[in-house]
Amino acid sequence: MVRKLNSPAQTAVQPVRTCIGCKERAARSELMRIVAGTDSEGRPAVVPDLARTAAGRGAHLHPTLACYELAVRRRAFARALKLGQGLDSAPVGDWLAQQQ
Repeated sequence: MVRKLNSPAQTAVQPVRTCIGCKERAARSELMRIVAGTDSEGRPAVVPDLARTAAGRGAHLHPTLACYELAVRRRAFARALKLGQGLDSAPVGDWLAQQQ
Protein backbone atom coordinates (compact mmCIF):
# COMPACT_ATOMS: atom_id res chain seq x y z
CA MET A 1 0.00 0.00 0.00
CA VAL A 2 1.37 3.40 -0.97
CA ARG A 3 0.64 6.24 1.39
CA LYS A 4 0.01 9.63 -0.17
CA LEU A 5 1.63 12.60 1.56
CA ASN A 6 -0.60 15.64 1.82
CA SER A 7 1.57 18.41 3.19
CA PRO A 8 5.18 19.59 2.81
CA ALA A 9 5.78 18.87 6.51
CA GLN A 10 5.08 15.20 5.88
CA THR A 11 7.64 15.05 3.08
CA ALA A 12 10.52 16.26 5.27
CA VAL A 13 12.38 13.34 6.76
CA GLN A 14 13.90 13.98 10.17
CA PRO A 15 16.95 11.98 11.24
CA VAL A 16 16.16 9.49 14.00
CA ARG A 17 18.63 8.57 16.76
CA THR A 18 18.52 6.21 19.74
CA CYS A 19 18.89 7.46 23.30
CA ILE A 20 21.72 5.60 25.05
CA GLY A 21 19.82 5.82 28.34
CA CYS A 22 16.32 4.54 27.68
CA LYS A 23 17.04 3.01 24.24
CA GLU A 24 14.02 4.74 22.68
CA ARG A 25 14.25 6.16 19.19
CA ALA A 26 13.47 9.85 18.75
CA ALA A 27 14.05 12.68 16.32
CA ARG A 28 17.58 14.06 16.50
CA SER A 29 16.17 17.46 17.45
CA GLU A 30 14.66 15.98 20.66
CA LEU A 31 17.95 14.49 21.87
CA MET A 32 21.14 16.01 23.26
CA ARG A 33 24.40 15.06 21.55
CA ILE A 34 27.29 14.12 23.79
CA VAL A 35 30.95 13.66 22.90
CA ALA A 36 34.21 12.75 24.60
CA GLY A 37 36.07 15.85 25.74
CA THR A 38 37.68 17.15 28.90
CA ASP A 39 36.30 18.46 32.16
CA SER A 40 37.34 21.73 33.83
CA GLU A 41 40.49 20.06 35.20
CA GLY A 42 41.58 18.60 31.85
CA ARG A 43 40.62 14.97 32.56
CA PRO A 44 38.79 12.87 29.93
CA ALA A 45 35.04 13.30 30.34
CA VAL A 46 31.74 13.08 28.52
CA VAL A 47 30.51 16.58 27.67
CA PRO A 48 27.34 17.93 26.05
CA ASP A 49 27.71 19.10 22.44
CA LEU A 50 24.91 21.65 22.36
CA ALA A 51 25.91 23.07 18.99
CA ARG A 52 26.11 19.53 17.52
CA THR A 53 29.29 20.47 15.67
CA ALA A 54 32.10 18.84 17.68
CA ALA A 55 34.37 16.55 15.74
CA GLY A 56 34.44 12.85 16.42
CA ARG A 57 32.03 10.17 17.50
CA GLY A 58 28.95 11.33 19.33
CA ALA A 59 26.06 9.69 21.13
CA HIS A 60 22.54 10.91 21.88
CA LEU A 61 20.63 11.18 25.12
CA HIS A 62 17.24 12.55 26.11
CA PRO A 63 17.93 15.73 28.11
CA THR A 64 16.46 14.30 31.32
CA LEU A 65 18.04 13.13 34.55
CA ALA A 66 16.19 9.81 34.26
CA CYS A 67 17.86 8.91 30.96
CA TYR A 68 21.21 10.18 32.24
CA GLU A 69 20.97 7.94 35.32
CA LEU A 70 20.05 4.94 33.15
CA ALA A 71 23.05 5.58 30.92
CA VAL A 72 25.37 5.83 33.93
CA ARG A 73 23.98 2.62 35.44
CA ARG A 74 24.41 0.76 32.13
CA ARG A 75 27.89 2.24 31.55
CA ALA A 76 26.62 3.32 28.16
CA PHE A 77 28.79 6.42 27.67
CA ALA A 78 32.10 4.60 27.16
CA ARG A 79 30.45 1.90 25.05
CA ALA A 80 28.59 4.35 22.80
CA LEU A 81 31.66 6.54 22.31
CA LYS A 82 33.90 3.46 21.87
CA LEU A 83 36.35 4.61 24.52
CA GLY A 84 37.80 3.12 27.70
CA GLN A 85 36.04 3.05 31.04
CA GLY A 86 37.95 6.09 32.40
CA LEU A 87 35.40 8.68 31.24
CA ASP A 88 33.76 10.94 33.80
CA SER A 89 30.10 11.64 33.02
CA ALA A 90 29.64 14.30 35.72
CA PRO A 91 29.74 17.29 33.29
CA VAL A 92 26.61 15.97 31.53
CA GLY A 93 24.87 15.36 34.85
CA ASP A 94 25.80 18.85 36.09
CA TRP A 95 24.46 20.45 32.91
CA LEU A 96 21.20 18.50 33.16
CA ALA A 97 20.79 19.43 36.83
CA GLN A 98 21.16 23.12 35.94
CA GLN A 99 18.45 22.81 33.28
CA GLN A 100 15.87 21.31 35.65
